[in-house]
Amino acid sequence: MLVVDDEPGVRDALRRGLAAEGMEVHAVADGHAGLREAATGAYDAVVLDILLPGLSGYRVLEALRAEGVATPVLLISAKDGEVDQADGLDLGADGYLVKPFSFVVLVAQLRAVLRRAGPPAPRVVRGGLRLDPATRSATWEGREVELSAREFAVLHALAVRPDAVLTKDDLLAAVWGGGGSASRNVVEVYVGYLRRKLAAVGAGELVRTERGRGYRLGVG
Repeated sequence: MLVVDDEPGVRDALRRGLAAEGMEVHAVADGHAGLREAATGAYDAVVLDILLPGLSGYRVLEALRAEGVATPVLLISAKDGEVDQADGLDLGADGYLVKPFSFVVLVAQLRAVLRRAGPPAPRVVRGGLRLDPATRSATWEGREVELSAREFAVLHALAVRPDAVLTKDDLLAAVWGGGGSASRNVVEVYVGYLRRKLAAVGAGELVRTERGRGYRLGVG
């Protein structure tokens, strides 16, 4: 779950409360950070404030939908006008809550939008590698690999196309959503992070470089 809100008290309360409901939560404080995170497509849902520094929640939502990111988004705001709520829903929000809101209602709305979003992507098995997008968990020959949301998204993008060589631009589009929100150098950085974590469980050669072309998975 991604929470985007500039109020530290709200972020902390949602982080603690949603974690108590069994959800894994990552929280950021401004619109640009929220867009970067949400554009990865690695979250099951986004709780998005409207009044944010840098980039408003409306603009974050608009950019996500323009880039084809279908992750459910629940807007939260102190703006309680009917027009405000209609604008958010017209931009592609899946729900709208007015601050101060009931935490019980927020959880109920999140569970409702997750049900409407349909079943999670299927598990991926490639040799000793097993990926479960529903829980964002990865194992190699039974050993757990602790990955961040972006690292998991990079590995998943490679695993679902095991016979293909993915360019940096392919990975930017799949993981960061394209649109110039990240550079090709960022792909190299995250591939490096991913390789180090895989090496720790004996899978250091799993992500291979095809010189001058891109990356591919080393198992079928």
